[in-house]
Amino acid sequence: MSGFLTAMSVMTCPHGGTVQASPSGTGVQIGGAPVLAASDTFLIAGCTFNISGAPSPCVTVQWVQTARQSTRSGSPTLTEASTGLCLAATQAPQGPVIIGSAQPNVTGQ
Repeated sequence: MSGFLTAMSVMTCPHGGTVQASPSGTGVQIGGAPVLAASDTFLIAGCTFNISGAPSPCVTVQWVQTARQSTRSGSPTLTEASTGLCLAATQAPQGPVIIGSAQPNVTGQ
C-alpha cells in the first residue's frame, strides 16, 4: 500500500521543474489537503530541459498508472505508486514524475 498524493505532495520533473497540482475537487481531504486524482490539472514550472540548445521544458503531467481501487468523483486517485509522464508543450514525453513526498497516514492501491 502506498500513501495518497495530496495537494501538499512534493513532485518534480526529471529536470528539476516543480509540479503544481490544482485539484478540481476539495471534498476528499487528508490532513487538510485535497486528495489528488488523475483528472486534476498538473502544471510544471522551472524545467530547464533543452534539446540541442533549444528550450523544451516539461509543462504538464499525464498520469498513466493510478490507484486501482479508489476514486474521487469518478476519477482514479493517485498514490506514491502512481506513474506520471512529464510532457513538453508538443505533448512529447520527457521522463517520469518524481514523487518526493506523499502523506503517510492513509494508504491505498
